[in-house]
Amino acid sequence: MEKNNLTFQDIIYEVRDNSAWIIINRPHKYNAFRTLTLKELYLALERAELDENIRTMVLRGAGDKAFCTGGDLDEASQESGYNKEMNYWHKKVHQMIRSVSKPVIAAVNGWAIGGGHILHLICDISIAADTAKFGQAGPRVGSFDAGFGAAYLARVVGEKKAREIWFLCRTYTAQEALEMGLVNKVVPLLELDDEVQKWCNEISEMSPTAIRFLKAALNAETDHIFGFEGMSEVAVRLYWNSKEAKYYKEKFLKEKKRKPK
Repeated sequence: MEKNNLTFQDIIYEVRDNSAWIIINRPHKYNAFRTLTLKELYLALERAELDENIRTMVLRGAGDKAFCTGGDLDEASQESGYNKEMNYWHKKVHQMIRSVSKPVIAAVNGWAIGGGHILHLICDISIAADTAKFGQAGPRVGSFDAGFGAAYLARVVGEKKAREIWFLCRTYTAQEALEMGLVNKVVPLLELDDEVQKWCNEISEMSPTAIRFLKAALNAETDHIFGFEGMSEVAVRLYWNSKEAKYYKEKFLKEKKRKPK
């Protein structure tokens, strides 16, 4: 295992064999991202893309509780409830995961909720620990994602299931995620990193040029969703401070306070 000489605050960047492991290192926040986290994720993905020795990238959350639980509410609640810079970098990270020429594997070690759920969704492959949980929360907290979070989700799990996931905001186990095609494999938590590295090593034996063309071809049919994502960002910005959105945010926060942590 080799650590990169770049200094990061919110993430860890490690090189294992020919794989770049990019780990969101905010376990005290259930690996929720802030603007700095997203900027660092973008830089890490860029570095891995430009490193000719790297053949695969892995996205993971630190610890064993959460992969990522979306935006950090402490920062997201600034600027009258909408942080424009955070949402800009969130979109840039989505674009980078899709546009890098190397496979990106999500190692889902725990909760993948909201924006964190979308991060794993747009990775090329998802391998989940048996303790992982998946779900969306937007309509419950006065938000939504009408880009990859909705349009691409329907491509992955089907129209009916995607509507269920968004309209009911339920959470799903790793086994349920496997059955709906949301993840590729489920393994015990203690075996997660080894299993992911096995997949990375197998991919590293393949022709990198062939992989590059295949990823581009597989993405081609859904690249138009970037247009939906741009419109969705503007729509959310307009909706965020409406009376309706504020009502559901306040309702969610009150319920959260009443429930045991």
